[in-house]
Amino acid sequence: MMEDTMFKEERQNAILKIVETEGRITTSLIQRKFGVGYGTARNDLDEMAGKGLVRRTHAGAVPAGVPSVGYSPDIHPLTSRERCAEIRENYRKIAGKAAGMIGEEEVVFVTSASMGWLLAREIPESLRCTVVTNSSAVAEELRTKKNIRVFVTGGEMEENGNFYDDFTLSALKRLRFDKAFLTSAALSAGFGMSVQNGRNVTLTRLVIAQAREVVALYPAEKIGVESVEQICPAEEISTLVTEAEAPAAELEALGERGIRVLTV
Repeated sequence: MMEDTMFKEERQNAILKIVETEGRITTSLIQRKFGVGYGTARNDLDEMAGKGLVRRTHAGAVPAGVPSVGYSPDIHPLTSRERCAEIRENYRKIAGKAAGMIGEEEVVFVTSASMGWLLAREIPESLRCTVVTNSSAVAEELRTKKNIRVFVTGGEMEENGNFYDDFTLSALKRLRFDKAFLTSAALSAGFGMSVQNGRNVTLTRLVIAQAREVVALYPAEKIGVESVEQICPAEEISTLVTEAEAPAAELEALGERGIRVLTV
């Protein structure tokens, strides 16, 4: 019993180090890394959450100080670039996979979220395409890439450098997109894309309506989670780019709704 207890403490200490270093961990990663079952992985995270060491998510855990999925007034004034002061490797991989989906001469919409800025970084300068965005930070990242045409929707700029108003919507109505790269606070098969604060919902719904293909970009911890306000049902998504660590049952359910699931 003593050896089992010590091993559990050592495992949980190692889990905590991963959470602190990577900003997240999933139950599937714990299973693979430590050779334990799902129940043990879940119990470890539940115990650690009970001690205030981590905060549980649907698929695993994040640092205790990370707010729940949804709107955070502390980060709203920050541009998408400023929110990426420390770039998580899993986010970068998702953005890189998405960038590889953009074809020559395609017209694409890139979200104003931090994932959009990361995607803009990953688009190769040699690729000839057109990017439309409602983010000044995304536009600035693309400004020096000479083969990429950049359209900024315009409108009244918010503190975070983004545009959401009627002027913005009017501009978007005049455009069509081969692909729209979008994200939000949460994605589930049952509730689709959802957010805590709805300021961007009307714009995102319009972009979805104007796009031939909707590409959703989500890290594993946002898969299988449901926030307050629905943006669109899952069936309106064409392709999901996420991580292999995302909940398998949820990925299967999303696939059953006609979504092509790509993992990094």
